[in-house]
Amino acid sequence: MDLGLQNKTAFVSGSTKGIGKAIAIELAKEGVHVLINGRDDDEVERTVREIKSAYPATFPQNAAADIVDIRQREALFEKYPQIDILVNNMGIYEMMQYEDVDDEVWETYFRTNVLAANGLSKFYLPKMLEKDFGRIIFIASEEAIMPSGQMPQYCMTKSMLLSLSKSLSKLTIGKDVTVNTIMPGPTLTEKVQQIIEGMYANEEMTFSEKEKDFMTTNLPQSEIQRFIRPMEIGRLAAFVCSPYASAFKGSPIRMDGGMVPTIF
Repeated sequence: MDLGLQNKTAFVSGSTKGIGKAIAIELAKEGVHVLINGRDDDEVERTVREIKSAYPATFPQNAAADIVDIRQREALFEKYPQIDILVNNMGIYEMMQYEDVDDEVWETYFRTNVLAANGLSKFYLPKMLEKDFGRIIFIASEEAIMPSGQMPQYCMTKSMLLSLSKSLSKLTIGKDVTVNTIMPGPTLTEKVQQIIEGMYANEEMTFSEKEKDFMTTNLPQSEIQRFIRPMEIGRLAAFVCSPYASAFKGSPIRMDGGMVPTIF
């Protein structure tokens, strides 16, 4: 399906791996010129070359920067002052007990998962409103609305993104600019796969068998009983960025594999 995104420019934070990379690839498939972001310049450059090789009609570019650092964000804005699509994907997570989460950890998660995304949005949203086209997507999690208790510092930030997205959407009234949030469920990123492989390091099992056993034992509430693939999130994000999704405004869009047991 042609999503009508040819020659748009998209900045995807944290796009050298995982969900961010999958979103960048799916956008490139639609003819979008993607700005690849990460802190490691070599990783960013490899991803740029990979996408350029696969989609030679597009012009992916290196947007390496630590977007938590205000000065590096400002340098990024000078280099890329205009974009059509902003995907706030970059984030950190770790299993932690509440009693181990001190103020420094709370602040680190807030600055990384919320303030960095807000800083990008605050710069690019007015420009999108001025030209009457733009898409901003925040990548949250099912943990935003169904905290497991295993990552309180992470869940807090993802819930904040839902509120921020709704607040920013209120500024787009009457404009062809949308601000939405995608809430993936458990997704098979590189990091997650490494964790699963490590858990079953002494077992003679295929990865499919490991995945099935893990889901049955640890995530029985999942209705698909497998990890969501990053490509699935990528395709959803590409659609939400398209002109066909212009009626999504301030929406929390779930792709959680049935993890959330409630209607709302």
